[in-house]
Amino acid sequence: MNDRTNNGDFFANEPSDWFHRDHGGQVPAPNERSGRVPSGLWTKCGECDATLHVPDLERALYVCHECNHHFAFPVEQRIASLVDEGSFTEMDIDLKPTDPLEFVDSKPYPKRLSDAHRKTGRFDAYVAGPAKMDGIALQIGAFDFKFLGGSMGSVVGEKITRQIERAVDGNEPVIIVSASGGARMQEGVLSLMQMAKINAALARHRSRGLPFISILTHPTTGGVAASFATLGDVSLAEPKALIGFAGPRVIEQTIRQKLPPGFQRSEYLLDHGMVDRIVHRHHLRDEVIRILHLLLD
Repeated sequence: MNDRTNNGDFFANEPSDWFHRDHGGQVPAPNERSGRVPSGLWTKCGECDATLHVPDLERALYVCHECNHHFAFPVEQRIASLVDEGSFTEMDIDLKPTDPLEFVDSKPYPKRLSDAHRKTGRFDAYVAGPAKMDGIALQIGAFDFKFLGGSMGSVVGEKITRQIERAVDGNEPVIIVSASGGARMQEGVLSLMQMAKINAALARHRSRGLPFISILTHPTTGGVAASFATLGDVSLAEPKALIGFAGPRVIEQTIRQKLPPGFQRSEYLLDHGMVDRIVHRHHLRDEVIRILHLLLD
C-alpha cells in the first residue's frame, strides 16, 4: 500500500493537490453583524447545524468534522480520493442520450438534458474508466447525482456495461460507486432494460472469477439498488446512506404501517445482512485496497 494510504485520517488532516485552494492566507468569516454567510465560502451541516468552511470541508472529503455527516461528494473528487493519483482516464465521454419516446412532463426531456449538461458539464450521470489502486489495475465508475438525480438511462447503462466489458477483456476488478434515484422515467422501458444488460455483463465478469466491489452511497435507490448495486462480491456502504427500492414514505403509504427506525439506512441493512460493512469515507480507499488484495491473492 502506498504511503498516502497508511494513515486513515490522512485526508482529514493533510491538504491534497486535488482539493487545494489558495486563499492568499485570508480565511473569510461569516458577517457577524448581518448574520449572513458569504456565498460559496461557508456552508451549514444538515445534521448538526455546524458552520463549516468550504475549503476545509473539501480537504476533509466533504465530511463534517463535528458529527461525521457525509455530504454529497462531487464525482470527480470521489474518484480521485479512491484511485492512485493521476491513474484515472475517463472513457466514453461523448456518449449522449437521445429522446426516442419524445417524452414531455413539465418540460421536454431534451430540455432537461441540456439543463443538466449546463449544470454539470457532462452529457450524462455516470463517469467511468481505467485506473489503479495501490498499483492494481481496475475499472472504476461513479454516478453523478447532480445530473438528473443520478438516474440510469440508456447512456448510463451503456457506460457501465462497457466498463465491465473492459474489465473482462483485461482480467481486472470492477468498482462501482452508486448514488442514484434509479431508472430514468423519461426513457421508459429502455431505461429498465439497462438493469438486465448490466447484470448480464456482470455475470460474464463473475464467470472469470474477477471481483466486483459495490460501494453504496446516499442515496442508492430504485432500479440501481434493485439490480447491480446489490450484486457486489463485497458491498460497502457509507454511514447513514439511504439504500432501497422505493422510498420510506412511499412504502408507508402503500402498506399503511409505520416503518422501523432507520429503515433502509446503511446501519439497518448491515444488521439485516444486506451490506457487508459500513466504511467512513476517510477510510474507504484503504478498505477497498485491502479487499482487492484479499480477493486477488
